[in-house]
Amino acid sequence: MRTDVLIIGGGIAGLTLASALVKTPLNVILIDQHQAWPSFSKEHPDLRVSAITRASQCVLSRLGAWKTICDFRVSPYYEMHVWDAAGDGFIHFDAADIGEPDLGHIIENTVIQNALLKTLEGADNIHLYNDCSPESFSIIEDLAQLTTADGRHFEAQLIVGADGAHSWLRQQSSIEQSQRSYDQTAIIATIKTEKPHQSTAWQRFTPEGILAFLPLENPHHSSIVWSTQSENAKRLLALSKNSFAKALCEAFDHHLGEIDCISEIAGFPLFARHNKEYVLPHIAFIGDAAHIIHPLAGQGINLGILDAAALAQTLEAAHQKKRNIASLQTLNRYARWRYGHNGAMLAAMSGFKHVFGNNTSFVKQWRNRGLSWVNNCQIVKNKIMRIAMGLEGDLPAIAKSV
Repeated sequence: MRTDVLIIGGGIAGLTLASALVKTPLNVILIDQHQAWPSFSKEHPDLRVSAITRASQCVLSRLGAWKTICDFRVSPYYEMHVWDAAGDGFIHFDAADIGEPDLGHIIENTVIQNALLKTLEGADNIHLYNDCSPESFSIIEDLAQLTTADGRHFEAQLIVGADGAHSWLRQQSSIEQSQRSYDQTAIIATIKTEKPHQSTAWQRFTPEGILAFLPLENPHHSSIVWSTQSENAKRLLALSKNSFAKALCEAFDHHLGEIDCISEIAGFPLFARHNKEYVLPHIAFIGDAAHIIHPLAGQGINLGILDAAALAQTLEAAHQKKRNIASLQTLNRYARWRYGHNGAMLAAMSGFKHVFGNNTSFVKQWRNRGLSWVNNCQIVKNKIMRIAMGLEGDLPAIAKSV
């Protein structure tokens, strides 16, 4: 099977790229190793959620996925409280201060995937293949050639790695990564709180790590991300649900009252990773296959969505000018566009993690002063909100607010 673009990976980044290419003349094949697409459950929220920025919302809206997302389940949040358990420093962000209707939306990953899949229905130039695990790869006569475990053979001008943190394509391409372990594990769960979350995101920095409460559609339900030292995570993951809920309530200083854990509890190790290169001739990488970031600011999936939008715009522009979409000259435009932005975000998150993970009295004193200073300086606080929401910067056309 021959095509213009072959995408490996049917996660959010891969599906966003496919959807962004629907209205182009390019033919696209997307393969995914899973037997079926993740299903959406009305009764049980997905354990994995993402904080979607305004820039990502614009992308999803222009691709036709946002209405479907809203029909499924979406949770806007209007304010955010950030405070340090080791002092009196805090920041309060409010969307009203910058004239925005909200700061973002908390959305289940399966909801985003299913909405993107719906945008691909009936698209003549997009073909999806499930249960399709790549086995061998080579570039012969200016074509990327890939064979799957079940014997299918694909040829494409361009092959795109959207296959996650442990990207098979990256390994086959011998792309090097800079990597740093945070020595932390992110614990995730869905909880029920005694007090309503007030459509507010809450984040508390504690000596044991960073604790985030992300509001869900039910006013008493939240998704939590507890980034804590790996040894402490082992202890927490070994607890019963009731014992874990008590530990969580104490770490959160009972801010929303008593807590019940209403889902399974899972954990995954945290790393910072960044490809030394995003592209090679006939090869490009997007999303987690190109970079992994600390979840403390919820930027990971948003960077992947912007990668996909930027690559789609680059490919469409090259095709319109009758240029080779898979040449290094073309692909370097995408790489230069996204590499610096993603690298800066990775560095910023690593810096925040280092500062708030340092428990020396000197650092604690100055970070609390810093939090209070930012909270009292509206200009700086507004700038932080605009950057975090994707309202500024060199964005793809479909990511820009009207």
